[in-house]
Amino acid sequence: MSLLSSVTSPADLRALPAAELPRLAGEIREFLIDAVTRTGGHLGPNLGVVELTIALHRAFDSPHDRIVWDTGHQSYVHKLLTGRQDFSGLRTKGGLSGYPSRAESEHDLVENSHASTALSYADGLAKAAQLLGQHDRHTVAVIGDGALTGGLAWEALNNIAAAKDRPLVIVVNDNERSYARTIGGLANHLATLRTTQGYERFLSWGKGTLQRTPVVGQPIFEALHGAKKGFKDAFAPQGMFEDLGLKYLGPIDGHDLDALESALGKARGFGGPVIVHCLTVKGRGYRPAEQDEADRFHAVNPIDPYTCLPISPSNGVSWTSVFGDELLAVGAERPDVVAITAAMLQPVGLAKFAKAYPERTFDVGIAEQHAVTSAAGLATGGLHPVVAVYATFLNRAFDQVLMDVALHRLGVTFVLDRSGVTGPDGASHNGMWDMSILQVVPGLRLAAPRDADELRAQLREAVDVADAPTVVRFPKATIGPAVPAIERVGGVDVLLRTGELPEILLVTVGTTAAAGLDAARLLLAEGFTATVVDPRWVKPVDPALPELAARHRLVVTVEDNGRAGGVGTAIAQALRDADVDVPVRVLGLPQEFLGHAARGEILEETGLTGTGVAAQTAAFAKHLLQVPERPARERPARERSNRDLPNRGANQRHAG
Repeated sequence: MSLLSSVTSPADLRALPAAELPRLAGEIREFLIDAVTRTGGHLGPNLGVVELTIALHRAFDSPHDRIVWDTGHQSYVHKLLTGRQDFSGLRTKGGLSGYPSRAESEHDLVENSHASTALSYADGLAKAAQLLGQHDRHTVAVIGDGALTGGLAWEALNNIAAAKDRPLVIVVNDNERSYARTIGGLANHLATLRTTQGYERFLSWGKGTLQRTPVVGQPIFEALHGAKKGFKDAFAPQGMFEDLGLKYLGPIDGHDLDALESALGKARGFGGPVIVHCLTVKGRGYRPAEQDEADRFHAVNPIDPYTCLPISPSNGVSWTSVFGDELLAVGAERPDVVAITAAMLQPVGLAKFAKAYPERTFDVGIAEQHAVTSAAGLATGGLHPVVAVYATFLNRAFDQVLMDVALHRLGVTFVLDRSGVTGPDGASHNGMWDMSILQVVPGLRLAAPRDADELRAQLREAVDVADAPTVVRFPKATIGPAVPAIERVGGVDVLLRTGELPEILLVTVGTTAAAGLDAARLLLAEGFTATVVDPRWVKPVDPALPELAARHRLVVTVEDNGRAGGVGTAIAQALRDADVDVPVRVLGLPQEFLGHAARGEILEETGLTGTGVAAQTAAFAKHLLQVPERPARERPARERSNRDLPNRGANQRHAG
């Protein structure tokens, strides 16, 4: 029986002799490498926190003591030590979430998968415990050095430090990385703390006496003046925390179990807010991950753990790579184009641009609000910034988009990767909010390309706009085949007609074009003719759309965005404004937090495949158009002949 399998709760862990802990840490690393390379998931961050997580669960009594992870992708070891050791379905439907999950365990208090939030959660938890008289309850926030670059973390620190008698332990997991190397002034200061030579720090004390414990190095603090000055002076905060008045322990070797337990024990007994600075190595124990400067092992798809090659190599080109290549080409032609991202240079496809134009590339850390307003400054200064982030993370900078960019009519292009259904990362990462949120921004223009050619074209159209914010969005997926238009009406591409006078107008947004085309052909078999269009720019609504709608009896919109306030809602309003009295039905994602599953599974469950769109549209049509059920053999000759329309042949490649 392995040691790990005998640990089903933190109580089991605390019962283990200290001498057994290195063996346990080794077994955990072996488990993670074997399990995560099979399923995919966040490998590097979790290999780096094995000893730290063990020490946390020995020093604190979860769930009575509350441990909040920032971000939650470093919680796999926490899951293992709290009774969740079946990783066979990690990040798949019905399996474990890749982040803390309240539905999985009482030990998961916060489903924390957006960075820089843990300190605010912890501040509130500590205040609640104090007000309720729960003086035996401790609150711990574990935050990476990358997440400390977020402004929200510093707002929280400012408030945490104000209450000297409120117990709260902040564990800084300092591995010098988020998705890639942490950058900026904070990173530089932490680097100084890591490398300044010294040999000891006061980590334990008795009544009137201080003992010394060796640690990795001494930070750039003033020299300690001896035990006679007592605890307060021995822990006198200096450096970046001195103005806040936070107590500081460290730096601690984050892979030394004895040092970690000692430091966390002292922090637990301090009685006020204290920072424990732990130095860890991302990917610890797995040499490919330890030595990988490109951080390819932060999150992995299923790979062979020995060769590190994909188990199922992708046979296509990703949306991200097409964007990255096209931006590089634009950059060569337009010296005024600059790129900005928030700690995601590699994931959003900016690596090639950054290599070619390092002076025109700005990674601001996990600080989306700053990224957007800094972009506003760059635009005001005469440049055209391209801000590339995940769609779900633009939510955090909505006020800056609205008031700092749009209000000033500035030419800033936002490129939203991972839009629509993302899938395995769960509710927090599905980019299903952007087209609803951005609808209310005056002057903003939003494009949703349906294929690679359209992505290239619409990116260029976006950066040509100098007097308003523009947005280009695309999913995390492999790009499918080109979807040609048979004509363009105004700014709207017509993709297919299945009759001379079609009854239904199918308005597809971005990648839902494929589902719309499949649905139109299925509807034809049900006796309904349709026109399939792609508006290309979905905000503002093109004036051609109401005109097209007026020639049909039913309009159905299809988008991989929440149904509330999205593109379909905007089109319905545009029709009303144009006095076009045609019923509109909106198909999209339900306004729910969708659980983790494969992208295809979620699209099928939410009715956004060709079959789903056809079934829902047929139901609408039968009700609204009062069309009786008709067997195929009784359909009129006109409907049967529609199957052989010349323009249908032009789209047969897509159907295959």
